[in-house]
Amino acid sequence: MRLLLLEDTPDVAEAVVASFARSGAAVDHAASVADARDLLAVQSYEVLVLDINLPDGSGTDLLAELRRAGNTVPVLMLTAQFEVEDRVAALDSGADDYLVKPFDLRELEARVRALARREGSEKSGAMTLGRLSFDPAARMAQIDDADIALTRRELSLLETLLRNHRRVMSKERIFDSMFSFDDSEVGLNAVEIYIARLRKKLDGSGVAIRTLRGLGYQLVTTDAS
Repeated sequence: MRLLLLEDTPDVAEAVVASFARSGAAVDHAASVADARDLLAVQSYEVLVLDINLPDGSGTDLLAELRRAGNTVPVLMLTAQFEVEDRVAALDSGADDYLVKPFDLRELEARVRALARREGSEKSGAMTLGRLSFDPAARMAQIDDADIALTRRELSLLETLLRNHRRVMSKERIFDSMFSFDDSEVGLNAVEIYIARLRKKLDGSGVAIRTLRGLGYQLVTTDAS
C-alpha cells in the first residue's frame, strides 16, 4: 500500500512514516500543499492523509481541488481538537474520514486500512485464497493454521497481490505499492527478488505467483488447493 502524507510538523510526520513503514506500507511525505500537488501529479496513491492547516494553504482546499477534478482517492483529514468548523468543511469537501490530534498511531493505521479496503476488492479485513490467509491488521499470514515468516516487504507484496488477485500486476505497479520516493536507491529489479522469496514461502499453500512474461504477475490458486 502506498500513501501520501501531508503534514508540516516534523516529529508527527516522522512518527507516522516510521509506523507505516514497520507494517510494510510506503509513505511519501509532503510538508506543504505545493509539495503534495507535485507528488500527486506524478504518482497515484491508495489513501491520502492530509493535515488541514499548512504554511502555504489548506489540506481542505487541496481535497476540494482533487474532488473537482474527479479524483476519488480515499482521504483522511488530520485536524486539531477544537476546530469543529474545519472538520465540517473537510467532510463537506469530500473527506472520507478524519482524525483529531493528538492521535494514536494504531488508530490512524486502522482507519487508513479501512479506507483502503473500502476501495479495494476485499471488503472484509481478513483475506483468504486457497489455504492461504492474510490478516492486514495483525500483519500475519498463515497456511492453514501455521504462521508464515514474512518480512515487512514480503507482507506488503503479499497484500498487494491478494488485493488484486483477479488482475495481472505489472512490475511497475507492484514497485509503486511497495516503495516510496525516499527509497530512491531501490531498483525495479527488487520486485523480482521479493517475488522469488515470496514464491518459495507460499509453497504448499494452494496459491502460486504466476509470471506472465512482459505483463507482470498474478496470484492464482493451484490444483493442490
